[in-house]
Amino acid sequence: MPHPVWLFDLDNTLHNASHAIFPAINTNMNAYMARVLGKEGVDADPDVVNAARLAYWKRYGATLLGMIKHHQVRAEDFLREAHTFEELTAMIRAERGLARLLKRLPGRKILLTNAPRGYSREVVRHLGLHRHFAGHIAIESMRVHRQLRPKPSRLLLHKLLAREGVAAHNCILVEDTLDNLKAAKTLGMRTAWITQYLASKPNLQQRADNLPSPKFTKRPVYVDVKVKSVRKLPANLHRLR
Repeated sequence: MPHPVWLFDLDNTLHNASHAIFPAINTNMNAYMARVLGKEGVDADPDVVNAARLAYWKRYGATLLGMIKHHQVRAEDFLREAHTFEELTAMIRAERGLARLLKRLPGRKILLTNAPRGYSREVVRHLGLHRHFAGHIAIESMRVHRQLRPKPSRLLLHKLLAREGVAAHNCILVEDTLDNLKAAKTLGMRTAWITQYLASKPNLQQRADNLPSPKFTKRPVYVDVKVKSVRKLPANLHRLR
């Protein structure tokens, strides 16, 4: 059996984005949306912003797509404003031994993140993982028929499989986000769910979308492996074959 192709998410999979990065993104994104949604030079009320974020996330799977479609914002402007930090490296928290982990896993590894390229490149380099990824697919590259299609787009995943020349059953998506794993499983991919950085209480909002994380007491049928940390993947390889 050929070695698998691994698709690794970044935020809350390879590092703890909930610690400081997601709260900063939430603050930045809300401020930007308040300006865009405001009228006559007055920023929109926080309730208006939150309602828009929730509506766009539910309808399109990403707040960004709703802002592009309904408010004609440019993706690069939205991403730049949301990912502006005073000192990003000081905000990063991650486990040790991730480079050794990636080296131990058989097969090619590709970073597949809905984050922008500049941000994700800086995080991966700070973690010392850049040499272990054969590819780096950030949100700017997630286009299908010239339309932005970030995860959980099945069109995006199908295009990626075709480009890499890999069968779906020989591809493993490693993620913290259930919607993305569910989309991958519908195409026949294998799936690994990383849970340690997810909110354990429904009222804790730790996603970049400023939405509560799902309860994760049970493993959904579309998840092949549920582990607390990516460091547990080598011990669960037999369940991903």
